[in-house]
Amino acid sequence: MTGLEIALLIILIIIAAFILYYYFRGTGGHVAITRPMESRVDEYLDRHFEMMVAEWSLMDRYQVKSFCANKEKALAAGEEKVTALRTFEEEMNTTLAGLEERINVLEKQICGE
Repeated sequence: MTGLEIALLIILIIIAAFILYYYFRGTGGHVAITRPMESRVDEYLDRHFEMMVAEWSLMDRYQVKSFCANKEKALAAGEEKVTALRTFEEEMNTTLAGLEERINVLEKQICGE
């Protein structure tokens, strides 16, 4: 090997080491070689999940279950009100349709006479 070939080999090794260092720097978990990007994203989410929940004011399963248990009666009453309002809406639509028909008949009678 000539001196130039040795220098090029050393440069290639340094570049490969730098790329590996840069790619794997800051990782403390297990980065899968077969899917490195997904495993790094998973690792990031695992590390910062609690912080993201607190920052975005998200609720975990326990908080959702306790909320449902505490507000179950109010939620049921709200659902009953929604059902009653939908029934009222249907009745009003049929009543309005009947009134429109009556108006049309009266207009025909008035205009026809």
